[in-house]
Amino acid sequence: MDCFFLPVAVLVAAFLLASYFRRKSSNLPPTLFPSLPVIGHLHLLKKPLYRTFAKISAKHGPILLIRFGSRRVLLISSPSAAEECLTKNDVIFANRPRMLAGKIFGSNYTSLGWSSYGDHWRNLRRISTIEIFSSHRLNDFSDIRADEGTLMIRKLISDSSSPVNFTSVFHELKLNLIMRMISGKRYFGGDMEEEGKRFHEIIKETTLLEDTSFIGDHLPIMKWFGMNGLENKMIKLQKKRDVFFQTLIDQLRKENRIEPENKKKNTMIGVLLQLQITDPEYYTDELIRSFCMNLLTAGTDTSASTMTWALSLLLNHPHVLKKAQNQIGSHVGNNRLVNESDMNSLPYIRCIVYETLRMYPVVPLLVPHESSDDCKVGGYHVPSGTMLLINQWAMHHDPEIWTDPEKFQPERFESKKDGFSFMPFGSGRRSCPGEGLAMRMVGLTLGLLLQCFDWERIGEEMVDMSEGSGLTMPKAKPLVAKCTPRPVTHTLLGLNV
Repeated sequence: MDCFFLPVAVLVAAFLLASYFRRKSSNLPPTLFPSLPVIGHLHLLKKPLYRTFAKISAKHGPILLIRFGSRRVLLISSPSAAEECLTKNDVIFANRPRMLAGKIFGSNYTSLGWSSYGDHWRNLRRISTIEIFSSHRLNDFSDIRADEGTLMIRKLISDSSSPVNFTSVFHELKLNLIMRMISGKRYFGGDMEEEGKRFHEIIKETTLLEDTSFIGDHLPIMKWFGMNGLENKMIKLQKKRDVFFQTLIDQLRKENRIEPENKKKNTMIGVLLQLQITDPEYYTDELIRSFCMNLLTAGTDTSASTMTWALSLLLNHPHVLKKAQNQIGSHVGNNRLVNESDMNSLPYIRCIVYETLRMYPVVPLLVPHESSDDCKVGGYHVPSGTMLLINQWAMHHDPEIWTDPEKFQPERFESKKDGFSFMPFGSGRRSCPGEGLAMRMVGLTLGLLLQCFDWERIGEEMVDMSEGSGLTMPKAKPLVAKCTPRPVTHTLLGLNV
């Protein structure tokens, strides 16, 4: 037996030594040994990934080159390295890696979120910046956000006699907000409840399938072991999504033809249909469907998750909640509801939102990038085709960057935080174009809830802050709490007591 194992051991040692010296001569970033055949470092990964990566980086360094199967991955967990990737090398890292979700849900890598950097992506980004997320366009939709906020307050008043599941409340609120902006239709709390439930199932199914496709994206061999079944499920779901949004597009197109003098420009579909008239070959129905789905998936779970974490933190820190209520009382008073224009006068609300995003970033690893050319990061050579993962959760919880990082302390954001230690919406060319909309939605909702209600936990125990699995860091357990209308609330809403 010794005669058999000795040559094998020599071969393995020679392979490892050769790999080590080859890496040294190539000046590649540090890696983890060993990298297993076929799977690379996938065996090390345990959910939640951002915590696993944070432990690995704490032990081996803030710049690492690891392997997901045959795919090279540059793992970054320091602000200086992130800055280098997203400034000096921003164009090089402006691509997205090819993944199954991008192929199927991203219209064969042509959607805004999944397309490669180039003329097509730049045009999509221009459309989103000017026609959808510009300050002018967001102001056009401010009445919708104010109306949905008021409807939420009224519903909570009627439900306040018993504990309320706020995880569900926030998801329905954000879905209604986004869908009214997209199409003018409200799916929860109205006449379209059944359709709303089917629509919600599409959203849940999308999130689940995107989250479970991870291994197959990096191990093509998995297609032999059932990954084709996953792909077929994604294709089937995409057909459902297309049918749903195509129905909305056809309805709005028909309404515009019947009443041309009263066209529904105050919806995102309406805006894109107007552009379609001038350039029908580019502004196809497929492109409009893609924009709608991008906005929906990026804008609902993320904002709802942030609201859930923010209220959970406030319930566990009543002195912060009271301080925010006092600021609202001082600057807004008791004669009207908070509105979006008040946010500049309510900086503590912004601090609470930022501190929530620091502790519980909705995209803890940011959205993956991929290098289109060779480049240098931290003095190391990074080959073309390397996937970039920036672990902002690790940076947000680094005690060398933040004092008492596990402590909820909104005051830390009373002074502006520059640099790359805090970038919950990403940075550079591929940063989230919906940052302005997200901050408006979350800030207004939080302001209304604090202005109109007093809050209690359902028991003496602190709210459970465990993190669940998913792309947008949901809470492991739904947030259930008691809210009691404040004496001024009925007056603000014009209700009889």
